[in-house]
Amino acid sequence: MAHSLIDGLEQANFQVMWQENGRDGIAYARDHHPHLIILDVRLPDQTGFDVCRQIRQLKLRQPILMLTARHEEADKVLGLEMGADDYVTKPFSLRELLSRIRALLRRAYGELATTGGNQLYAADLVIDLDKGLVWRGDSRIDLTPIELRLLAFLARHPGQALSRRQILDAVWGAPVDVDNERTVNVHIRRLREKVELEPSKPNLILTVPGVGYRLVP
Repeated sequence: MAHSLIDGLEQANFQVMWQENGRDGIAYARDHHPHLIILDVRLPDQTGFDVCRQIRQLKLRQPILMLTARHEEADKVLGLEMGADDYVTKPFSLRELLSRIRALLRRAYGELATTGGNQLYAADLVIDLDKGLVWRGDSRIDLTPIELRLLAFLARHPGQALSRRQILDAVWGAPVDVDNERTVNVHIRRLREKVELEPSKPNLILTVPGVGYRLVP
């Protein structure tokens, strides 16, 4: 079923990652902040209800859509009480699932949930380049123009170790010298203070020793 869903969702232009059990799913959600989680109630190591509860205990707020073959009203209520946002019972059509997904994304991210447009994504951040705005869910993060260009440059190269020289050239267009490289460090620190959930323990913008920085994909 997972492979079938992945094929259907990718054809609808969604990027999908699959974890085979609850433990790995919780770890992935914690480390990568997907925009939406589809959670099956029946998992090999624990129930989807338990996974949903643990995800919410980690203060992760992205929408959770639960899938189950159960039709009992009590199970639906339990899923919602554990923190799920919607509930689909099997069998279901891909069209129905896509409709539920898009509705949840619109509810969570507003107009930024629409496909297309001049947007970039960094973990649970949405970067609207046309409007010069950055959002986490429905909360706007106010960045200076330099901070916005810096975040956008990192988001265009997810996972890539970028040197301070590369960052200076792309964001400032400035000649490289020691003082300018220190400027990069200062702006990275200020950017982390605004976009990291724990700026003292960054998990989005990481330092690459001896090189520069990279954005976690």
